[in-house]
Amino acid sequence: MHDRSARTRGIALTERQRIAWLRLIRSDNVGPVTFRELINHFGSAETALEMLPELSRRGGASRVIRVASQAEAERELDLADRHGATFVGIGEPDYPPLLRQIVGAPPLLAVKGNLNVASAPAVGIVGARNASISGMKFAGLLAREIGRAGYSIVSGLARGIDTAAHRASLDTGTIAAMAGGLDKPYPPENIGLLGEMTDGQGLAISEMPFGWEPRARDFPRRNRLIAGMALGLVVVEAAVRSGSLITARNAADFGRLVFAVPGSPLDMRCEGTNGLLKDGATITTTADDVLESLRPLSEPDLFTPRPHAGEPPEDTPPALRLPPSDGERERIAEALSQVPAEIDEVIRHTGIAAATVYLVLLELDLAGRLQRHGNGGVSLTPE
Repeated sequence: MHDRSARTRGIALTERQRIAWLRLIRSDNVGPVTFRELINHFGSAETALEMLPELSRRGGASRVIRVASQAEAERELDLADRHGATFVGIGEPDYPPLLRQIVGAPPLLAVKGNLNVASAPAVGIVGARNASISGMKFAGLLAREIGRAGYSIVSGLARGIDTAAHRASLDTGTIAAMAGGLDKPYPPENIGLLGEMTDGQGLAISEMPFGWEPRARDFPRRNRLIAGMALGLVVVEAAVRSGSLITARNAADFGRLVFAVPGSPLDMRCEGTNGLLKDGATITTTADDVLESLRPLSEPDLFTPRPHAGEPPEDTPPALRLPPSDGERERIAEALSQVPAEIDEVIRHTGIAAATVYLVLLELDLAGRLQRHGNGGVSLTPE
């Protein structure tokens, strides 16, 4: 039902660029934010790859940084192809349009299935793994009616509410954000459901390498994908400490609308959703509660961002800058601590040019000495 002509414009990567991007994001200590900073500073992934060992050495690395080889990248591309998957870069037409706007958006996504689904406005539906029968029925009802209104349904392929949301939107379009590689779906009992999705009106996405077994610490990254792709997020059932509430916090941080289904105060699975309602989430008892709130945000122009929005430049001449001096490195390192600080604060405190501060932070990051935080702050890693 989704019109591919509505897909946002973008520039396709060449095969050489795709391999270089994959090598860069798979190299040690390179996350999405670091990837973008490297591309911005050096103009291309190929130049950044050449500079990784030198940058990490200047940052005080205790060992030589591992740089992913061309052979490794080509093997992963071949593996993706054998699984019927491909890689989409952040500036390319098939990249989910709202996801590209968040801080720390993955530069490359492994995708499998119907790419048309990614171009439609999306609604996330998440909730408890140990969901009640009524919770799963209501999640399915919401997903079915919201899907029929033209939205893709995004969830995390987990047991319970996620499963109900995906199943109810198989015919209208559903997206599974995965914590492991596309070839390592979790939980195993949803392998059949994932196959139904990717063979029909569904799509699976992951920022993790093929062969990656999902671990507990990978699920918050998966939750960011769900929140980042969606215009709004509906939480059906959630305990006080749950991944669904992490996803809701991500959604609020990204400026998305958060919806919550009220439940009995006696049911622990509703404690988190009732808490979201106290914090200002939109009360949701019908699909119309979601659709009416999202209608003003669903204009087509929203999905036609500025040309190249969120897209790292490629193949531009690298900046001709001298390396930072030892004195500048020392002053910047002294200004940092294990307490997060905004980068603008570091620039003001040290009086050092912004470009130099960003480069020194890159050096520390690649040396494994810097932590980046979701709000754009940075801190030193514990000794």
